[in-house]
Amino acid sequence: MTRSFALLSAVLYSRAMETTNVVEGFAPFEEWQTWYRVTGDLQSGPTPLVVAHGGPGCSHDYVLALAKLAERGRPVVHYDQLGGGRSTHMPNKGGEFWTVDLFLRELDNLLVHLGINDRYFLLGQSWGGMLGAEHGIRQPAGLKALVISNSPASMALWASEAKVLRGQLEPDVEAALDRHEAAGTTDAPEYLAAQKVYYDLHVCRVVPNPPEVVRTFEMLTEDPTVYNVMNGPNEFFCIGTLRDWSVVEDVHKITAPTLLASGRFDEATPATVQPFFDNIPDVRWEIFENSSHMPFVEEPEHYLEVVESFLANHDQ
Repeated sequence: MTRSFALLSAVLYSRAMETTNVVEGFAPFEEWQTWYRVTGDLQSGPTPLVVAHGGPGCSHDYVLALAKLAERGRPVVHYDQLGGGRSTHMPNKGGEFWTVDLFLRELDNLLVHLGINDRYFLLGQSWGGMLGAEHGIRQPAGLKALVISNSPASMALWASEAKVLRGQLEPDVEAALDRHEAAGTTDAPEYLAAQKVYYDLHVCRVVPNPPEVVRTFEMLTEDPTVYNVMNGPNEFFCIGTLRDWSVVEDVHKITAPTLLASGRFDEATPATVQPFFDNIPDVRWEIFENSSHMPFVEEPEHYLEVVESFLANHDQ
């Protein structure tokens, strides 16, 4: 996608949303606050879609394209998970606080707060899809269908595939990554330049990145606490508390119909997604041929059509 097309899409999105009901607010969660945005009417129409963003520690901004589904009548809920975006930040908390269980409890709390816990769809992207898988494994009665988008079934698979993708970079780029990781200087300009090469190939191939993606990266830079603690310094050097995470042995427990989505050039390579496809009983898999990790940005019309078609088949 060209930069001009991305900007045009953003303008058209803004105009369309001017005629769609949008409500923003905060859901109290224990002693904290979860920011949310509802596009459309939760009280009428098809089953609402809840969107869980990636990171951990990012914001909803980069997946805001999903709100366009509200133009077809489907209400769409975005939210910023604790520690990111507009929700409560706690930069002094460590790994014992930032856990998968915390974010599962936050999601459950939001569903109850919005009054949709008895009937909803969930789309999780990247880390959000990992969270979505964990949520689906628990077989909540209200989950009518699940979309796992650009997500691995285990971090061991993610890390091993990242090594494969790094090996395909130019030798000097890969050498810069290896050198600075060994030295602990992952904030060095040379390392960040090499990191961008990887990101432009496997994270978002719309370059320069569109405004909504830039906003998320800016917010993450302002407070990288959750991302650094749970993941590490970037997408491919994963040394945080999630490094041993896996649901490979449990995804067979997901009873909700599930759509898998990934890009042909995705950092979530087919090998990282395969356990979902092999073990979830009711599952289909769509690979977006012109995308990497953000097909909703790279192939937005096709992505929205695939997602809405899947969801429409499971409306009640």
